[in-house]
Amino acid sequence: MKKIILILLISIYSVSSFSQKKKTTKAVIASPVLAKVDNLVVEVKSGSFQLTINENGKPKDAIIVKAADAKFTPTDCKLVSFKASGATLYMLSWTEKYQTKTDLKTEDITTIYSNVYDIATKKQVFYNTQLTNHIVEKVFLDRLKNASETQEKMRREGFEFFLNPDGTIIQKNKTQENKWVYDVSKMEYLDAKKKKK
Repeated sequence: MKKIILILLISIYSVSSFSQKKKTTKAVIASPVLAKVDNLVVEVKSGSFQLTINENGKPKDAIIVKAADAKFTPTDCKLVSFKASGATLYMLSWTEKYQTKTDLKTEDITTIYSNVYDIATKKQVFYNTQLTNHIVEKVFLDRLKNASETQEKMRREGFEFFLNPDGTIIQKNKTQENKWVYDVSKMEYLDAKKKKK
């Protein structure tokens, strides 16, 4: 009986060790194109959120917008070409959404980014961020925590961004409005009030 069990174990072992193993292949994941205009492509590549400058369909150079980890998922990504004071500029806008949650509080944070680039000099000439934080919180009404209510709050930071057809930029919030005009010689946006002086 011992011999039969021993022979059976050896045969099972030899069959399993000589059987074919499945070959594993590594798939090459192409970076997804988030937006494209002219010879520019917006993509997440090699740990960076970037504007890739193509020449004859092949990447020539890149402008790093920001470092990006595996969790980075921009939405509503847009790339627009426009003229400002005779210069060709590009506006890149995207939205990032995050949620933080605890037992008593949930925060939905939405940030809209708007960056303007001069591709010829590979320079960022303007940027804007607008943050909206929607908070839902359970608040206790007594010390013993017997009664509670749910409260909602909306917090806003930064400015709303508007790109005009003439290439000027307007930033607005509840109390303030700023107008910006592109200065070709300085390669930057200047406050329209100061530029007139």
